[in-house]
Amino acid sequence: MHEKVTIEPFRIKVVEQIYLASEEERFAFLKKAHYNPFLLKSGQVIIDLLTDSGTAAMSSEQWAGIMRGDESYAGAVSWDRMEAVIHDLTGYPYIMPTHQGRAAEHLLYSRLGGPGKVFISNTHFDTTRANIEYSGAKAIDCPTEVGLHPNEYHPFKGNMDLVKMEAAIQQYGAQNIGAVILTVTNNSGGGQPVSMANARAVGELCRKYGLRYILDCCRIAENAYFIREREEGYGEKTYKEIAQEMFSLAEGCIMSAKKDAIVNMGGFLALKDEELAVQCRTVLIITEGFATYGGLSGRDMEAIAIGLQEVFDPHYLEYRIKSTTYLGDKIFELGVPMIRPVGGHAVYLDAKTFYPHIPPEQFPGQAMVCELYKIAGIRCCEIGSVMFGKYDENGEFVPAKMELVRLAIPRRVYTQSHMDYVIEAFGELLENREKVRGYRITREPAFLRHFTAHFEPLQP
Repeated sequence: MHEKVTIEPFRIKVVEQIYLASEEERFAFLKKAHYNPFLLKSGQVIIDLLTDSGTAAMSSEQWAGIMRGDESYAGAVSWDRMEAVIHDLTGYPYIMPTHQGRAAEHLLYSRLGGPGKVFISNTHFDTTRANIEYSGAKAIDCPTEVGLHPNEYHPFKGNMDLVKMEAAIQQYGAQNIGAVILTVTNNSGGGQPVSMANARAVGELCRKYGLRYILDCCRIAENAYFIREREEGYGEKTYKEIAQEMFSLAEGCIMSAKKDAIVNMGGFLALKDEELAVQCRTVLIITEGFATYGGLSGRDMEAIAIGLQEVFDPHYLEYRIKSTTYLGDKIFELGVPMIRPVGGHAVYLDAKTFYPHIPPEQFPGQAMVCELYKIAGIRCCEIGSVMFGKYDENGEFVPAKMELVRLAIPRRVYTQSHMDYVIEAFGELLENREKVRGYRITREPAFLRHFTAHFEPLQP
């Protein structure tokens, strides 16, 4: 059989017009947004790669399900459908709907956290870390060493470093570990997958020390794709079977359904532990809504139930991963440094190497996201010292381990020609990169500063 072009496995039924803002307009828009792409209005953006969270295009089946939504306050049929799909996928008996993933994080980590508690992860993402630290607990990252080197190839750069994990357990004491969290795929680590062998080994260490083991599973279908393609023994299994095996290794999970459930809003917490589930459900009812809707409408729950089944379609997953790889490979061919191999949901660019003249305290990633918007109206996200940089007890700046820029691809939204437009923009970005200067923060909140911080460009 001859090699075929990977096409979008769907037809477009509804379109949304894009306003093609001029360069002069974009400069003005960015200045008014204090050089923070999060503060831009969506109508000012030509290609929006800020996040893949809640930005998907839903299918005709999902829209049909929305019309079927049961909006009963308690015991809605739509909840029954969502619960059944999640139970079939995860095997966990206690399922709580939430309006999105960070609400589920708050429910669980406020119960397990608090002063003196420590959480261990391959890499905590921003809202996970914020919910943990807001409780007074400490978040420790134990990524594999190879995952910290963008140019080094490894099929599973998202893995937990088991030696670092055990050292952290011994350092802080097993009795003080709130939970071990395995994020699949590893978002902050470049959208890189976790192997089944690593997930199993993490579980074995947790059992050895009597620790609670939680999956952050918002991109578990994409992770299953990489396991099937790269890990021995999984080539004949379905993507859903691979996901089910990974769930079986843990004691619970948190999911932002806004990723691999291919919806615009929703999430859930699922647990094996009845006592912990009762505690979380009590807070759910206080803060989110009744136990059978948890901040979601019936139509949201219908869409989630359908999306969690559609996401494991092999044609969809092949298109999803190959289209992301296409964008990354083409940009890499231009000479732009990035995390290799390309991850599942996004392309992660190495801003530190791209702008070697901009030190971490001047935020090279922020410089790149601003330049991409000015050049082509592309909005993307810094994942470096703006998002993860800190100040020590003396007020000294502590940079992030990597200075990355994430091009997150919304599911079923953009075509190849949109991606070719993005690739062209990088050709222009390369031309004048030595002239680009860094930024300084002029205003920032205590938590999650990247969402609302204000910046100003530094002068030559």
